[in-house]
Amino acid sequence: MPAKRKTASSAIQSSATIGFEAKLWLTADKLRNNMDAAEYKHVVLGLIFLKYISDTFEEHRAKLLAGEGDYAGANAEDPDEYKAENVFWVPAEARWSHLQASAKLPTIGKIVDDAMVAIERDNPRLKGVLPKDYARPGLDKQRLGELIDVIATIELLGSSEPSPQPSPTGRGRSEAEGEGSQNTHRSVDLLGRVYEYFLTRFASAEGKNGGHFYTPSCVDRLIVEMLAPSKGGRVYDPAFSSGPRLVMAAEFREKHGGNATDISLFGQDAAPTARRFALMNFALRRIEADIGKEHADAFRHDLHPDLRADYVLAGPQFNDSDWFRKDDDVRWQFGVPPKGNANFAWVQHFIHHLAPQGMAGFVLANGSMSSNQSGEGDIRRALIEADLVDCMVALPGQLFYSTQIPVCLWFLTKNKRGTGGSPVSSDHGQAARAPLRDRRKQTLFIDARKLGTLIDRVHRELTDADLEKITGTYHLWRGDPHPTSGHPLPLGEGRGEGNPGYVDVAGFCKSATTAEIAAHGHVLTPGRYVGAEEVEDDGDPFEEKMPRLVAELHAQFAESAKLEAAIRANLKGLGYAL
Repeated sequence: MPAKRKTASSAIQSSATIGFEAKLWLTADKLRNNMDAAEYKHVVLGLIFLKYISDTFEEHRAKLLAGEGDYAGANAEDPDEYKAENVFWVPAEARWSHLQASAKLPTIGKIVDDAMVAIERDNPRLKGVLPKDYARPGLDKQRLGELIDVIATIELLGSSEPSPQPSPTGRGRSEAEGEGSQNTHRSVDLLGRVYEYFLTRFASAEGKNGGHFYTPSCVDRLIVEMLAPSKGGRVYDPAFSSGPRLVMAAEFREKHGGNATDISLFGQDAAPTARRFALMNFALRRIEADIGKEHADAFRHDLHPDLRADYVLAGPQFNDSDWFRKDDDVRWQFGVPPKGNANFAWVQHFIHHLAPQGMAGFVLANGSMSSNQSGEGDIRRALIEADLVDCMVALPGQLFYSTQIPVCLWFLTKNKRGTGGSPVSSDHGQAARAPLRDRRKQTLFIDARKLGTLIDRVHRELTDADLEKITGTYHLWRGDPHPTSGHPLPLGEGRGEGNPGYVDVAGFCKSATTAEIAAHGHVLTPGRYVGAEEVEDDGDPFEEKMPRLVAELHAQFAESAKLEAAIRANLKGLGYAL
């Protein structure tokens, strides 16, 4: 009989810019040769997942074979021993050691396909999820073998880093686990990081041809940390892509003293590929989520029609002109969205699924804040008059890998009366939050366009300090402390001298009334409200500064004339007189 399972939290690190992932990417990308990125990602991510489940299997198998403590008398060949600990059973022909030993064989493609089939056969949860076309003629088998060797190095790299999470089984660590088990465990954590990093890089490689706008991890993280999911909360993402926001919501609970099982996760996506990658992503993190039995377009087939979520977070395909609209849809409470743009269809879908105390955070194109075309302005006005808009954030450019469209974040809430803030415990299994201040008829505007750091020539990323500044401002304005610190903003950045409360900061944040928003034609662009950043006075009197600047300009003109004369003389000497 399998031993009783206990729950253990994990704290898997994630970032788009850390450590060895970039080196692995460069090596793996060289092996891509001329294969399209959209095709190659199935090859790579499938192998990473296979390595992950094999490593977790081998880790647990070592404990069962040792048979010490809670594992005394356990049968290492009993699949139930693994299923009881939320570990996938991996048959001998699918274990990584077998694949790596066969990597140089010309039949390696079929060997990998057979491994995928065997895993799906013995683990119904993965049925139809794993890629199984490694034997196809178009895939270079030598390069496939080299890729397997590259992915195998993740375990070796993991041996030099401390393990950031306890045993996934929840059983006490026995002496038999040893250093080898620790190394395996580290490699499991690193595989999760590699998986996320590779998803990001594939989005960049695919560009606009990727079909969907891959939301950068820093933006997803900002949405999650602004909403700060609390214990017992129901979290819903109706366009989850590969599932990063749901994963981050679970990790948020772990990072703030809770557990991934503290919240219930729901979602769906229209793309079958996205669903498969999400299922693998959830398995990598040992996260349970209800994403329905199939892929489905939320407008055509809502897989969770009765769900009323405490938190809705999403990064839908914005400005989508190819979407299905039913004119008498019950979701169109604030107006029928135009057929040519699904932005406000998504907004109303989110609101429809909110619980009475629910909050939503999502990314849309900047046009959603000001457009008056095809009734969009009327819908936006209705949302504002219903007092649903809690916060608007203008984001810097160059964040997205697959589009240069400027974007913003919307944060909606069904309750501004003074409840629904920081997480507290609940006896009723619902999301319980500490009281907030009454902010009815108020909306916070944050202009974050000047934030972010260039990570390469064309891409920008929000840093930890940027995220802290934005989330801290919002939470301080709402009346609750940021989850990680009581007062996250320095004096003068969102709070006054000696005053722990929120204050407006010119050029960055402004708390506006509904009347002010109406005076601006119900436009929600933060730049209209925050004003210009205050420029520090250098203290020089104008009467002294102006003559000095004129003298400097005169000297620069003289230098310019001297250089022009020298250039003309050189050209004349070459026979090209001007």
